[in-house]
Amino acid sequence: MEQLINHSQLMVRQQKEWGEIITGFETKNKYAIVDSQGNQLYFAVERKGSWCARQFLKANRPFELAILNNSGHQVMSVVRPFRFLFPEVTVYDESNKVLGVVKKKFSIISKHYCLYDASGKELFTLKGPLLKPWTFNIMQRDREVGKITKKWSGLMKESFSDADNTNCIKYLPTCTC
Repeated sequence: MEQLINHSQLMVRQQKEWGEIITGFETKNKYAIVDSQGNQLYFAVERKGSWCARQFLKANRPFELAILNNSGHQVMSVVRPFRFLFPEVTVYDESNKVLGVVKKKFSIISKHYCLYDASGKELFTLKGPLLKPWTFNIMQRDREVGKITKKWSGLMKESFSDADNTNCIKYLPTCTC
């Protein structure tokens, strides 16, 4: 994961599945993680999770996501257990050591998440403005240090597939992680 330090922007592109597009049945998701020039840095694959949960629980389903380098070696994993309210994901390194946790916080009007390190110390908050449903400001002590946005792929692509085109994660150089 050392190569992430050299990049101020990442894009996550979901790989479109023709079977899913044609049938409408949700399949295990796959993503390419690329830099701002489009060079693939990592690949993410949904490894665990049942077919029934994907169909009926959709975004609330439990899953395990493996993050692989370009050689196919797993460098991280993201695990989301089932939670009806206040979901969270835990991020592990390649030796299954906890790196951090992202937890949803109670908020009526906007989306609000907190990112914690392995010891439980809050590092960042992610706040989604009400009128921008796919934008999250990454905050550290009331200062914006990054942003997560979803790029709109157009009416046809968005209508026929739930595959996300590009999620852009930008880090500002003033971030004191």
